[in-house]
Amino acid sequence: MVSWKLIEKSREILQKERGTLYKPWAGRIKVCLIYPNRYAVGMSNLGFQTLYRLMNSEEDVVCERAFLPDPEDLAEYERSKSPLFSLESQKPLCDFDILAFSVSFENDYLNILTLLQFAHVPIESSLRKASHPLVVGGGVAVFINPEPLSPFFDLFVLGEGEEVMAEFWEVYRRAPGEGKAKDRRALLRRLAGIEGIYVPAFYRVTYRDDGKIASMEPEPGLARRVKRRWVKDLDRFVTHSILFTPETELSKMAVVEVNRGCPRGCRFCAACFVYHPYRNRTLSVLQTSVKEVLEKEPRVGLSGTAVSDYPDLLPLCESILAESGGLSLGSLRLDNITPGLVTCLREGGDRTIAIAPEAGSERLRRLIRKGYGEEEILQAVSTLVRNGIYQIRCYFLIGLPSETEDDVKAILRLSKKIRHHIVSEGKGQKGKWRLLLSVNPFVPKPGTPLQWEPMEQVTELKRRLRILQKGVRAEKGMELVHDLPKWAYIQTLLSKGDRRVGSILQQCLLYRGDWSRTLRETSLNPDFFVYRRRDLDEIFPWDFIDHGVPKERLKEEYLKAMKEAGRS
Repeated sequence: MVSWKLIEKSREILQKERGTLYKPWAGRIKVCLIYPNRYAVGMSNLGFQTLYRLMNSEEDVVCERAFLPDPEDLAEYERSKSPLFSLESQKPLCDFDILAFSVSFENDYLNILTLLQFAHVPIESSLRKASHPLVVGGGVAVFINPEPLSPFFDLFVLGEGEEVMAEFWEVYRRAPGEGKAKDRRALLRRLAGIEGIYVPAFYRVTYRDDGKIASMEPEPGLARRVKRRWVKDLDRFVTHSILFTPETELSKMAVVEVNRGCPRGCRFCAACFVYHPYRNRTLSVLQTSVKEVLEKEPRVGLSGTAVSDYPDLLPLCESILAESGGLSLGSLRLDNITPGLVTCLREGGDRTIAIAPEAGSERLRRLIRKGYGEEEILQAVSTLVRNGIYQIRCYFLIGLPSETEDDVKAILRLSKKIRHHIVSEGKGQKGKWRLLLSVNPFVPKPGTPLQWEPMEQVTELKRRLRILQKGVRAEKGMELVHDLPKWAYIQTLLSKGDRRVGSILQQCLLYRGDWSRTLRETSLNPDFFVYRRRDLDEIFPWDFIDHGVPKERLKEEYLKAMKEAGRS
C-alpha cells in the first residue's frame, strides 16, 4: 500500500514543473533515473537532465525519475511501509526494469543504499534475483573510482554516458527475454563487452598481507582495463536544461554546457584529467541553445569545467545580452578577466564573481600548477571592481602537500590585499562590496598527479581553520565559509577506497547515517585509505580504468610536485 500523502506531494511537485516527459509503459523498457540527493539538488544537475532527455528520446524506452525523499517523507515511507516510487507515474521502483543512478558526489554514496532499501531492492547485487531491476551506476564520481560501490551495482558506465547509450540499448534489446525475464548473467556478460561498461562481479581482487591490492583479474574474455568513454564532438549532443521548476537551487535560470575537460593541468583537479581531452562546443550551437532556453527562463548559466577558457566566450555572452537574457558564470580564471567580459556579466545581472587562487602563497600555487603571481591576482580584482563587480568570492584549499602554517597565514595576507583593492578601487560604493573566502580541505583525488598523497589530519585542518577564522573576524567586510574536515575525511575514504569500503557504507546504513559511530566501530581501518601516502608502484583500486592519461605521466607530474615541495 502506497501512502496517499506521498502521492499527493509528488503530484504537487509535477504541477510546478515544465518540460516533464510522460510516456506509456506498455511494450517499453522501463527505466527509473535516480539522483541520490533531494529533488532541489538533483534538478539543478545538468547531466541528470541530459540523461533523462536522451533515454526518453528512444521510442521503446520510458524513463521516469526518483530522488532522495525529504527527511519527513522518509519518515512517512517508513511509517506507511510504502515502497519508494517514481515521480512521474508514482509506480514502485521495484517494478522498473532498470534503476539508473546518476552519481556526482562521493558524499551521496550512503543515500544510494538508503534508496535501494526504501525501494525494497536488495542492497547487495549478489542477493538480487531475476525479479529485481538491473542496478546501473554512472556519473563523474563513479567513473573516477567505482570500487567502494561495487558490491551494490550490477554494472557501471565509465565515462560520458551519451557515447555509450546507443550501444547499451542495442545489446539490451537483443538479449533473450523481456524485461526482468532476461537471463541476468548472460545479459551482463554481453553488456560487459561494450567499451566503457564495467561489471564488478566479473573482476576478482586479491590483497597482500599488508592490505594493499595484489591483483585485479577479469573473467576470461574480458578486458583487463576498461576504457573510459568520451564524446569526441560535443556538438553531436545538445546539453542544456529541459526541465524547469521553481523548486530548485537554480530557480529562474537555465543552464547551458559550454565545454568539457580543461587545458590547464592543475595537479589537484580530477576534472582536468578524467574529462581529458579539452573540448568546446561551436558558438553557433551554443547560440541556438541560448535562444531555446531563454524561451523558458530569463537567465542563462554557462557551465563547464573550463568555461572562461572558451575562445568565443565574449561573443557568446554578448549574444545572451542581445536576446535580453540574464547571465551567470560559476567562476572566472584570473588571466581571462577582461573589462569587456566583466561588463557583459554586470549587464547580465551577475553581481558576484568567483575566482580561485587556491593557495595564499606563490610557492603552493606553483606546486599545484596554479601559477598566478600575486600581482596578477590583484590586477584581476582591480579589473572586476573598476567594471562594476564589487562582490568577490575566493576559493582556497588548505592541507595541500607541504603546506606550513605560514602558507595558511598567506591566505589571510592575500585576502587582506584583495579587500584593500576592492575598497580602494570601489570608492563611493560603500555597502555594496563583499569578500567571501570559501576554504575547503584538500582531497587527493584518483586520476590526478596528487593521488599518491594522503589527506591532512582532521585535527590539524581544524587548527588551520581556526587560524583563518580568527584572522577573518578581525577584518571588516570579510567572511569565511568552509566544509567540515570530517566530511573531507569521508569524501577521501569513499574516493580513494577499494571495494572493501562498501562494508563501511553498509555499517553506516545500519547505524542510520551515524558516521562517527561507524568509523569508530568498523573492523576495517579507514585511516589506511585516508592518511597513508601511497607507494609509487602501488596498484590503485581505480587502475583498471583507462582515462586516456597514462599513470606514468601522472607519476612524472607528482614527482615534479614533490621536488618543488622539497621532498625527494
